[in-house]
Amino acid sequence: MTRRLLIFLLGLATLAVLLPTTSAAGGRLDRILASGELRVGLSGNQPPLNMKNKKGKIIGLEVDLVRALASSMELEVKLVQMPFAELLGAVAMGDVDLVISGMTITAARNARVAFVGPYLISGKSLLAKTETLTQLDGDAGLDDAKRSYAALAGSTSAEFVKAVAPKAKLVATPNYDAGVEMVIDGKVDALVADFPICEVSLLRHPDAGLATPVTPFTVEPLGIALPADDPLLVNLIDNFLTTLDDTGTLTLLKARWFSYGSWVEELP
Repeated sequence: MTRRLLIFLLGLATLAVLLPTTSAAGGRLDRILASGELRVGLSGNQPPLNMKNKKGKIIGLEVDLVRALASSMELEVKLVQMPFAELLGAVAMGDVDLVISGMTITAARNARVAFVGPYLISGKSLLAKTETLTQLDGDAGLDDAKRSYAALAGSTSAEFVKAVAPKAKLVATPNYDAGVEMVIDGKVDALVADFPICEVSLLRHPDAGLATPVTPFTVEPLGIALPADDPLLVNLIDNFLTTLDDTGTLTLLKARWFSYGSWVEELP
């Protein structure tokens, strides 16, 4: 055997080890289709993306999206509610098939899981009492040792506070409702959250004297987190989102949850 042929064969052997087999590449997708069920991880308390109504049913933009996805795959949806900080680990470990819960696509997260999207462009904003908001001169005025800010535990909002206002006190909350109540009760100066959360909080508490800046501080793409080891599953959901966007269906869904506030009456 010549040296050149030996190197060629060794190269093929190495490639065979590195490349996933067809079975491995589509393993999770095969399991999902065989089970008849799509397991979706979300926090269940991020209005208008996902939240519980008076009957305890989880509703929202993201719920509509995954129900449409499951319908296209001829599957039932199983919504798995858990704290936001646990969601990324759940999809990485395979406890859920995907996560859709107002999760910003970041390099650090993308190093652990795959992302499809964005399906929504958001940004960091503030929810505060009107008088407090007038005292804060944009993000430059946030860094004050006398200030305290609530943010969802494990979120990019918490990281935003650490980066922009290191002198201020950060209060991690298990959900957004707890953060909003802290603002209303005067226990913190403001809640740092995604812009949609702040907007919806104004609708839900019209008499609380709350306000939010017109323009978010940042631009953040929200995506669907998926296992990193199944490119076929990633490809399928990427195609699905593209179809929703191209047909205008995604725009209609956003209008339902962001332009019309009638669904607020369904909330407890």
